[in-house]
Amino acid sequence: MRVNANLFWILTAFFWLADAIYIVWMLLANQDYVGAGAQSALVPVRPVEWVGAVGIGLAGVLSLLIAFYVTISRRAQGGELPEDRLDAEIDDGDPEVGYFSPWSWWPMVLALGAALVFLGIAVGIWICFIGAPLAFIAIIGWYYEYYRNNFAR
Repeated sequence: MRVNANLFWILTAFFWLADAIYIVWMLLANQDYVGAGAQSALVPVRPVEWVGAVGIGLAGVLSLLIAFYVTISRRAQGGELPEDRLDAEIDDGDPEVGYFSPWSWWPMVLALGAALVFLGIAVGIWICFIGAPLAFIAIIGWYYEYYRNNFAR
């Protein structure tokens, strides 16, 4: 996490430096057009474009928020992650995620129900009335999968 935090701090500085350069460059480029437009009505005056400057500045703010969060999280966890240690093995960073049933059909039924709901939003709302109950039944079936038949506890 130390490397990630340093990377985002560097990205913050880069975005803000690029934002400052962009603003100065934009103002210098538009200076010639403003002077020429004041002398003649035939030369158009380009307005100052701030959308790019705001976008680059907000990218810097986003990287600042991520850098701050990762730094605080690193301090709060107390120890180093396996990714930060040079003597770590690959298996050290691979924790047990959970138990998933390889024979369960409920995820596919849920995906079908969600697909029908999204299709109903795009094509016709009446399809949602088929997909929503199917998705609801699939969620309940997936949740209670281990409470009946051969797998009951």
